[in-house]
Amino acid sequence: MTLAEAAAAAFTELAGRPPDGVWRAPGRVNLIGEHTDYNDGFVLPVAIDRSVVVAAGRRDDDGLRCWSTRERPGAEPPEAPVRRPGDIGPGRSTGWTAYVEGVAWALRERGTVVPGLDVVVHGDLPVGAGLSSSAALEAAAALAFVELGGSNGIDRTTLAGVGQEAENEVVGMPCGIMDQTAVLLGRAGHALFLDTRTLASELVPFDPAALGLTLLVIDTRVKHALVGSPYAERRQACERAAAALGLRALRDATLADLEAAAGDGRLDEVTFRRARHVVTENQRVLDVVAALRAGDLGPLGPALAGSHRSLRDDYEVSCPELDAAVRAATAAGAVAARMTGGGFGGSALALVPVHRADGVGRAVREAFADAGFGPPSVFAVAVSDGAARLA
Repeated sequence: MTLAEAAAAAFTELAGRPPDGVWRAPGRVNLIGEHTDYNDGFVLPVAIDRSVVVAAGRRDDDGLRCWSTRERPGAEPPEAPVRRPGDIGPGRSTGWTAYVEGVAWALRERGTVVPGLDVVVHGDLPVGAGLSSSAALEAAAALAFVELGGSNGIDRTTLAGVGQEAENEVVGMPCGIMDQTAVLLGRAGHALFLDTRTLASELVPFDPAALGLTLLVIDTRVKHALVGSPYAERRQACERAAAALGLRALRDATLADLEAAAGDGRLDEVTFRRARHVVTENQRVLDVVAALRAGDLGPLGPALAGSHRSLRDDYEVSCPELDAAVRAATAAGAVAARMTGGGFGGSALALVPVHRADGVGRAVREAFADAGFGPPSVFAVAVSDGAARLA
């Protein structure tokens, strides 16, 4: 049974009728460009073939009712309250349904007609793994709302902003716009080069399989919960650094600017290191994009290694499990490896020659066992198309 069929079957069981449609949105792996999106910087994610799927059907009122197949206790359907427009929004929506309710709220705030819906969420994208399951849920829900509400003219860049607003204002997570854009605009065989200031994007050729490579995700299974984590503290440090430099955002800073500000006392040591990560990471993104345009994968290994070191030492968002994963993968033959996503747990990525993929996975699992960590989940992903209607 496909994900779409399973979602439709669950909807029929829970809602008592067939759905009016099924939508898929992929997770994403960010090749490089971490913690740059909320600094008006550059990012280079890919959409992947692990997904969140939403089956939805119109209601005869303005209510919203949500189920998740992951929360079903055995064969008994869970209770799912009907939520009215006045029940949802900032300070009123909680739990995983806040992502769906937040999208409905953000669309209404923009004047979009939002129909009452029953929604069932299904999928094979791990939650809390740093693969953007939240943005995938937001994107799939947004497509369901706008298509079933007859607002098909909304472009995908706008829908990415809707998802970001839902997460910022309703969920309470001050994320940038990278994840929502990646899952809506991604394309198979390409990475998405995004300027998060202008929202200009370019699909850059990136097809690991065609180059004899496998893209491995190493899910440390250290739960990645950015709401309430030090993520917001990192963002505030970046804002302080930009203000001290008299700049709109760290996108406009140079290393010389940072060093001068550290020298005259405008930046303390910790804030300097946070800002240095952002400035150097932006340059790494540009270097990798230039290499991919030229069909040259040579710079990827050093760039991803530099990114991981910077995230570990300057931004301090790695963890022992992520560091172990990157070390073991690289030692076992990965062409490039680094943590991916916001950090504080979650996943690492590794680009590995196909014939070495099993060995890399084995080496990572052995390294975790030797360190006394719980077993990781290591799996291959393919570069995928962005969100779309399936049925």
